[in-house]
Amino acid sequence: MFRIGAKLFRAARIGGSAVSDFRLPPTRFFSINNNVNTGFKTNPVALQMINYAISLARAKKSDESYAQAQLVLEQCHSTQSDESAKGLVFLAMSTLFSERGNFSEAIEKLQKIQDLGLSSIAVRVAASEALAGLYLESYQDDFSSATADMCLQLLETIRLEIGGGGSDILEARAKALKGLVELVHGNVESAQSFFEGAQGDKGCFGNVALSFGEFLHCKRNFQMARELYQTAMQDVSERKDFTDSQSVSACNMNLEETLLGATCALGQLEAHLGNFDDAEEILTAALKKAEECFGNYHPKVGIILTCIALMYRHKAAMERSSSLLIQEGLYRRAIEVLKAPPLEVEGVGATRSRRDILALARGGYAETLIVQQNRKAEGEKMKQWAETAWTNRRLSLAEALESSESSTKVSVIDSRISRVL
Repeated sequence: MFRIGAKLFRAARIGGSAVSDFRLPPTRFFSINNNVNTGFKTNPVALQMINYAISLARAKKSDESYAQAQLVLEQCHSTQSDESAKGLVFLAMSTLFSERGNFSEAIEKLQKIQDLGLSSIAVRVAASEALAGLYLESYQDDFSSATADMCLQLLETIRLEIGGGGSDILEARAKALKGLVELVHGNVESAQSFFEGAQGDKGCFGNVALSFGEFLHCKRNFQMARELYQTAMQDVSERKDFTDSQSVSACNMNLEETLLGATCALGQLEAHLGNFDDAEEILTAALKKAEECFGNYHPKVGIILTCIALMYRHKAAMERSSSLLIQEGLYRRAIEVLKAPPLEVEGVGATRSRRDILALARGGYAETLIVQQNRKAEGEKMKQWAETAWTNRRLSLAEALESSESSTKVSVIDSRISRVL
């Protein structure tokens, strides 16, 4: 496999001559103004090296395969003179770091893109989107808000400099990012101002459609939310990273994460509507997707398992049936995959990321134990841990667990950022 990487490396060094063993997709370029570099135009062999590195890392999903992929990307970066091409390499590097849970390295690579003054605006917006996503996942909410604000200011500055309209698609992404940040912060009304008019916008696809759908889902506009989730799923399946400036993305906001997030959100929505057969089918597909992309023991798998467990909980409550054994098994597996700390470690300080997901999983698990007389004490201890760990500003833990069609509030788990909205 290193011979393939070396071959690509040599081709990149001699100026991007075609590599006969690989059929490259046509690269599409996007620009809103000849004087403003909003798109990117880079060596197609560099794009192939990026795709090869990502495939190499994910083939075995091991520390070794990811380290080998980073070496390929470092080689690719060393051959590039174009700032946008370097930016794309940094996006790929940050994505692989984030998939292994190394957020500090991922954030460092994304911040370097902001230092590339001549890098394309599309790449810089993608970096801002990914940076805010990682800050949200690691509960650095103030930094996520500042990053989203800077992205909006960047596009506004460009708009003023060129004396007219900018890129509607990039502006839609920046607004949706800010809307998502506000939604995570529990500021639903503030979030609404950033999503207004988004559905009719040509930029309403991918992460824009997913984030807008989650906002409407939280507002209980289930029908429109379903349409947006389906739009996001259909659109993402037709796009490829790094070949289209409209969809270039990274880390927990990349295309795979968006597809997984939209599928997971749609499954939750069907459960909230009481369509449990559809919900089970959709969430099972999300689980399979997560296992294929990240491996069976990745925290993303634990998030989907939590959603499935909650779906069975809602089904049992609505149908007045019992599925305690199924729920217990799912919660236990989810808690294991999420790498939950011992109950003796207090909830708030136990983990920096995924704490609300863990609180939901342990809160739901606690309810299955409390109704069993011989395990009630264990359940009470787990419930106390979950309530201490819970940090969501819009919902109490009890409200999140009770989410259903008749609930006044519904919770939505965003698998991209591992947060409860």
